[in-house]
Amino acid sequence: MLLEINGRTIKDVLDYRFHLAAEKVVLKVHRGADILDFTIKKSEYDDIGLEFATPLMDKKHRCENGCIFCFIDQNPKGMRESIYFKDDDSRLSFLHGNYITLTNLKREDIDRIIEMHISPVNVSVHTTDPELRVKMMKNKRSGEVLSYLRILADAGIKLRGQIVLCRGVNDGEALARTLRDLSEYYPALDSVSVVPAGLTAHREGLYPLTPFTPEECRGVIDMVTAFGDECIKKFGERVFYVSDEFYVKGGVPLPDFEFWGEFTQIENGVGMISSFEHELEVMAETLSDDELKISRHVSVATGEAAYGMFLRIFEKLRSIVPGLKAELYKVKNEFFGGEVTVTGLLTGVDFERELAGRELGEELFLSRTTLRSEGDLFLCGMSPDELSEKLGVKICFVENDGGEFLLKLLGLE
Repeated sequence: MLLEINGRTIKDVLDYRFHLAAEKVVLKVHRGADILDFTIKKSEYDDIGLEFATPLMDKKHRCENGCIFCFIDQNPKGMRESIYFKDDDSRLSFLHGNYITLTNLKREDIDRIIEMHISPVNVSVHTTDPELRVKMMKNKRSGEVLSYLRILADAGIKLRGQIVLCRGVNDGEALARTLRDLSEYYPALDSVSVVPAGLTAHREGLYPLTPFTPEECRGVIDMVTAFGDECIKKFGERVFYVSDEFYVKGGVPLPDFEFWGEFTQIENGVGMISSFEHELEVMAETLSDDELKISRHVSVATGEAAYGMFLRIFEKLRSIVPGLKAELYKVKNEFFGGEVTVTGLLTGVDFERELAGRELGEELFLSRTTLRSEGDLFLCGMSPDELSEKLGVKICFVENDGGEFLLKLLGLE
């Protein structure tokens, strides 16, 4: 067991990486009944090849909140145990881009973030009204920990924010206040996404949330876009964005590629559709006439939110790749039900229900986001091989990259 590096206690992977960044390190390790010291000389930042039982060298930090919109609380019963685990871990924010609420951090944790310059820190803000944040997150510390934002910003830590918008709770004037308050943290806070609360059909006994109407979606878009326009005038950056879901549900055309800036919130579904279409168009322009002379019959299945994008894509491809026959299927999410329309939450049972007996061609294309991080299972527990066998077709999973999608669709990669 690794105890110390250069006299500093090692609690987790962040301590390990931070204190290992030296040309000479002295390790204190616990081996059997002995505690031994080892001195290693190396190049700065080089790893020393140690392996640990878990990636974090520690257990994940469990969420201590009871958020009224929590998606995990809305999972159907009978799924894998890991599905129901709620993490709220600042280390995963740095390592994997997870969003944290700050409620399980103490001042010494904030000081460690500053000392190690862990950046960016992705924060689920939801509202800057302390009392409302306590109500939404059901944690008495929810309001007071908002003070950490200023401490981190003043220390030069990059922040990124997320607002899960709940109809009749933190929208309207509450949202306007949150946007105003968060703009005070610029440039440390460089982007904030506003996303609708995901509502499944499994909300028995939970807070009575209802989905935004198309008209209300347009109102949210107007408010956040107007505020972003003001930020462009003041800072030269938009800072505030709403997710693609608001545009799709509100029946509003998505902005051009340039609107989304550096796409820092793309993992929250912000600008994802525009980015995908742009990448595909750029890749199409690089292909030669010979590469476009293919004869292929394939199929694509997607969620309701992205269906319109793929309709546009295939309309364009018909003219430039006449030998491509592509079946497009819109798959409704009945596993989670409710208002869930994003592709990434579709399951194997959804695909099986919708695609069984359909014309699928020689290959079926699905988004890699429908699988868990290990790439071996859908959320329902079905494996890709099981689905492939049930449907009788080879399945190709594609990352959220329009260029890669086009190459694989045409059989060029």
